[in-house]
Amino acid sequence: MLLQGIFPAVTTPFYPDGAVYYKKIEHNIDRYSRTPIAGMVVLGSTGEAVMLSDEERREVLRVTAEVAAPEKVLIAGTGAESVLETLRLTEYAAKLKYDVALVRTPHFYRPQMKPDALLAFYRTVADRSPLPVLLYTVPPFTAYDLPLEVITALAEHPNIIGIKESSGNVEKVAAMVNATRHIRRTASVTEVQQAITARMMAAPSNHENSGQMVSVSQLSGGAAAVAERPVSKIRSRKKEVGFQVLVGAAHTLLDSLQVGAGGGVLGFAAPAPTICFEIHAAFKDNDLDLARSKQTALTPATRRVVSELGIPAIKYAMDLNGYYGGLPRMPLLPLDAAQKSEIEGLMAPFRN
Repeated sequence: MLLQGIFPAVTTPFYPDGAVYYKKIEHNIDRYSRTPIAGMVVLGSTGEAVMLSDEERREVLRVTAEVAAPEKVLIAGTGAESVLETLRLTEYAAKLKYDVALVRTPHFYRPQMKPDALLAFYRTVADRSPLPVLLYTVPPFTAYDLPLEVITALAEHPNIIGIKESSGNVEKVAAMVNATRHIRRTASVTEVQQAITARMMAAPSNHENSGQMVSVSQLSGGAAAVAERPVSKIRSRKKEVGFQVLVGAAHTLLDSLQVGAGGGVLGFAAPAPTICFEIHAAFKDNDLDLARSKQTALTPATRRVVSELGIPAIKYAMDLNGYYGGLPRMPLLPLDAAQKSEIEGLMAPFRN
């Protein structure tokens, strides 16, 4: 699975009484689907996943999968403190045709979370997971930073395809890119180098003829393609992807791209996907001056909105930009009037 570009870390909307507002999930996902983002991450930290019941998490996954455009990569946050619970939610996400499982580091029993325990946890999950696994290290919330040597060892597992690195440490991003550079993997992509998702392959229109993967070389008389899953109308080619690194801090996005990251899973992209996409697009076009100017403009807003004020501010910024943010779930508290005014000023340049 190709993981390149911008992936908003989508939020979970609530009614004022705290119940999940599923209709607003549909609204938000439909809007994201109309933007040039690569995909969406559901039930990550920004999605308040730890605040939800198991039933709510499953329903959020279901509603999102039903609404998301089929060409958008869907990444499901399925990590739990135990292997068993992680696999249960991962298997459910696979049935809904999610593409990747995002598995955060278990951390509650932190004194026992030595490298051997983390290696055993992730290898067992990856051995049994029906979805490719994306490691997720998020020290600001877990107070646990997955060590580089553990990441490097886990990168060798064939079902662990990358990592979302949310420490904001560009030096560590560079180190993990360099340490995993030897890993050679490929992903099936479309003719325009975009990911081929599970929902694209499962679409009814893709089962009308032979049910085989059609490669560009096959269409032009070259070697036959490998039939990975039953599709008939998606023209595919192979792209080398290696071990893929996505970052979680928008204020380090450009610097991370320059040291080898493939994109970002960004809380700031929940209210403002366009500016995040523009930074990535300018970088890909090798217009570093444009990318740097946009990064410089974005940095103060993302530091304050995401890093300092967090989910309540992200949700309020979404309200300003045509998405439904609404209230966080308690014990998180909404912004006060002064904070709202500050966010309005910070977000003014990034209206969609």
